[in-house]
Amino acid sequence: MTKPLFRRVNLGALTLTIACSGLGAFGQDQAEPAKPAQGAEQTPDKQAAKLVFVEMTTSEGDIILELDRGRAPVSVKNFLEYVNEGFYNGTIFHRVINGFMIQGGGFAKDMKRKTTKSPITNEWQNGLKNDIGTIAMARTSDPNSATSQFFINVNNNASLTPPPGRGVGYAVFGKVVAGMDVVNAIKATQTTTKNGMQNVPVTPITIDKTTVISAEDAKKLMSGTKTKAPQQEG
Repeated sequence: MTKPLFRRVNLGALTLTIACSGLGAFGQDQAEPAKPAQGAEQTPDKQAAKLVFVEMTTSEGDIILELDRGRAPVSVKNFLEYVNEGFYNGTIFHRVINGFMIQGGGFAKDMKRKTTKSPITNEWQNGLKNDIGTIAMARTSDPNSATSQFFINVNNNASLTPPPGRGVGYAVFGKVVAGMDVVNAIKATQTTTKNGMQNVPVTPITIDKTTVISAEDAKKLMSGTKTKAPQQEG
């Protein structure tokens, strides 16, 4: 059988090795896997209590995120700190690869990198997979280097959640529950190379505002009605 050819793609906080014959192949530096998340089975009510909702307003439309702090407490806490501080407001989706993912949360519209908090622990073995519509932490080849940048999967990227002993994956901490049409519009945007970075949208796609909302208000947005006043979560 002919071995596939691979090419390495530098995505800033996310470094990829993509098979030239198709998407899905992904190479990682070998590292000691993180320990699996521990804990007893949760009832549906307890699981629901651990969900947090965020409304992300972009230049292409609104995206509603459901974050799972039961399975990814460190990643969700980190993301919410950036949300509540307004860190993401005015940032851009700086990496867009149709058929793979859209990445944002680290650069301003002028392509200047924003100063972040300290890196967090990689929670990739939490049982959440890098499937279409999930949101995960972007990082470098260092497994525990994630800070503010995230990506939304636009393909079922099984290689980003490798089996034990096959490298270290990327921590999923939630999913899109409304606004996948917006995600799909973003993934289809024309890209170019800018400031030495590849796959940058020709026309900047901005994250105008991120807001924590209640589960009730999230349901209303999912059904097409307007949200009420925002709430803060930590």
